[in-house]
Amino acid sequence: MRKKIGKVAIGKLHRKVFLFSLILTTILLTSLTVHVLANQSPPPEKLGSSPSGEVPSLPKVESILQGSLNPQYALPANLPPPKQDPCLHCHITGENKNLWTPLARWAIFGTMGLIFAFGMYRTGSVILNRKTWKPLTNRTVEWVDERYEISEPLSKVLKKPVPKYALRWFYCLGGITAFLFVVQGLTGIMLAFYYKPTPEAAYASIQYIETQVRFGAAIRAIHHWAANGMILMCTAHMLRVFIMGAYKNPREMNWVSGVLLLILTLAFGFTGYLLPWDQRAFWATTVGSEIAGAVPIIGNLALVFLRVGWDVSGETLSRFYALHVIGIPLMTVAMMFAHFLMVRRQGVMRPL
Repeated sequence: MRKKIGKVAIGKLHRKVFLFSLILTTILLTSLTVHVLANQSPPPEKLGSSPSGEVPSLPKVESILQGSLNPQYALPANLPPPKQDPCLHCHITGENKNLWTPLARWAIFGTMGLIFAFGMYRTGSVILNRKTWKPLTNRTVEWVDERYEISEPLSKVLKKPVPKYALRWFYCLGGITAFLFVVQGLTGIMLAFYYKPTPEAAYASIQYIETQVRFGAAIRAIHHWAANGMILMCTAHMLRVFIMGAYKNPREMNWVSGVLLLILTLAFGFTGYLLPWDQRAFWATTVGSEIAGAVPIIGNLALVFLRVGWDVSGETLSRFYALHVIGIPLMTVAMMFAHFLMVRRQGVMRPL
């Protein structure tokens, strides 16, 4: 019995060693292929050969070491600069030559190598274990669920049936608003990589994004139009809720949270309008803050809070940037979570 158990253990060990060797060999062959393709040897004429094809002879060591060097063997006073590889120096010296060729090469051959390695691993696993292949996604889900047990509570949330009347297009206005908020977050993060929230550099950074950053103008346009669409969809969603009477008992708090989300959406647009720091943004913010200052009792307090003083200045730009990228997004995410939770608990209002 012990011998049989020992043989089984040794057999499993041999399978693992064989599988590991197979994967390692595949990775090495793929790396070698990519290395050979990326570092092909230059033709002989680029190696310093003479026009006749003869390689020039080097000076003898004795001649170099004797006294002062013979002038014919002396090195030139000004050596030419070494040839730079544009693939390595494009981001250092500002060169933009041949950027896509190495990227495409590594993407194509790297993807082919990964597919080949995965195919070899899958085939070897099926042959050695004699079991049907289980997808890696299923293995990952089982591994996480075994430790945190999240499949049961998630199934209650995700598998809740949706009424047929809620499948009409005007019931999707709230979801479209949430989707546009996600688009705003992603494009805003991309723009924040290059934007500088200072009076001296804000407008120049916007021009740099528009003219120098690859797809910068497109990303900024998406951010701009998604902001307009978010305000439009949020307003249309509230009109639909009001017309259908979905604000009545027991959904009063849903309506209150929705109104707060609309205010936060408008605050997004107001704070983001100043960030380009041009004439239109400056005077629009001046007029908007003056409107806030006209509110009875708390008008002056609101004006000073928005402008960080009595006039629109660099501190106003910093205040609006902080609210636009940190303060308002955090409040919006918290309010959206509460809003969706109440909708999920109470269900969708039946049409009139």
